[in-house]
Amino acid sequence: MEGGVTYWQALILSSILGWVVASSLFGLTRRVRAMTQPWVTRRVLADTPSILRLQRLHHWSLDNMFSVLSCVVSVPFYTGFLPILFWSGHGKLARQMTLLMAFCDYVGNSIKDLVSAPRPSSPPVRRVTATKDEKENAMEYGLPSSHCLNTVCLSGYLLHYVLIYYPQREGIAVAAMFGLVFLLVMLIGVGRVYLGMHSLIDVMAGVGFGLVILSFWLMVHGYVDEFIISGQNVTSFWASLSFLLFFAYPNPEFATPSFEYHTAFNGVAFGIVSGIQQTYTLFHHDNVPRVFSHQLPVAVFLGRILIGIPTILIVKFCSKAIAKWLLHILCNTLGIPIVSSCYVPTTLKGSDTKDKPENKQSVYLQKLMVIFPQKAYDVDTGIRFLQYAGLAWSVVDLVPLLFSYLDL
Repeated sequence: MEGGVTYWQALILSSILGWVVASSLFGLTRRVRAMTQPWVTRRVLADTPSILRLQRLHHWSLDNMFSVLSCVVSVPFYTGFLPILFWSGHGKLARQMTLLMAFCDYVGNSIKDLVSAPRPSSPPVRRVTATKDEKENAMEYGLPSSHCLNTVCLSGYLLHYVLIYYPQREGIAVAAMFGLVFLLVMLIGVGRVYLGMHSLIDVMAGVGFGLVILSFWLMVHGYVDEFIISGQNVTSFWASLSFLLFFAYPNPEFATPSFEYHTAFNGVAFGIVSGIQQTYTLFHHDNVPRVFSHQLPVAVFLGRILIGIPTILIVKFCSKAIAKWLLHILCNTLGIPIVSSCYVPTTLKGSDTKDKPENKQSVYLQKLMVIFPQKAYDVDTGIRFLQYAGLAWSVVDLVPLLFSYLDL
């Protein structure tokens, strides 16, 4: 049973709220952008000749290799890989990497939209976008490189986890693992420049911010995990944190897909945290069977994947439909004008209560909403958040329950 709000929870939430208010009153986003954007833009232009020299090595095999590497460390890849990691029995690693991914995604995209610095201009730079995901990435701002930032953090944390929990390794094996991580980060950095997606300053910033975030996470990950599995106000605190983070996100100079990515992983983090907090002792404790053990052979693990993947896709579809319906009803009830770019049909965007008899409760709620600014609110954010929260919840709650019924 959840107790009252603790001191550190109140401090974190009030700090974020204070930042939102201060940023709005003093235009902090605009001030920081005015100081950083011109310098970064000059660096991007100065790096263009270096990018063109690297792209003289143009060959179809290099295009394919770097494109595949970019997909392997992309957000969609981790979105598919992390559920499988949960079902393999490595629950602690899975939830830590999920939360770290959400943290990296938020920080990296916030910096991108805060600085709003351009990517290398194409032309003259040749930009290779082999997948739909890469085409959407090209619509974002440049600094820092999210691929480099995420690779540093997630491969670095995976290395830390292996060395801590499986320490019986020789020095040569440890050196080889460090070498592989270094090689992966280097190849990703070179690949982002070769593909024309980033300049050298973007890659360096991605690696630098990645090292800072990884160092911070290694200091706090134990406290975060302990809070999730046994803390007070876990679900309510995380819901409040997710809500405030939407408002703390900086407004970019021009709209980009970055906020959409953050919204999705913000929902994933909330779904994972709320699900783990409820079912930790049932499905996610340290003594659950792990893949390759006699309790969880490979055949059973493959059965989990065959059952789990379709289930979470169905839940994602249903969560989206339910969220569209609930938010539409709620906004109409409160008289809140909404806008939507892709989720809600045009005929549903406005309030349709004008031609309908209104009950007293509906009129009272609409009067209460007068205290808020009378503008149209983007309902896509709420729909996307609930959609991915439902998907993540199913990964750690619904699907493990199915496994227990099916004896998988």
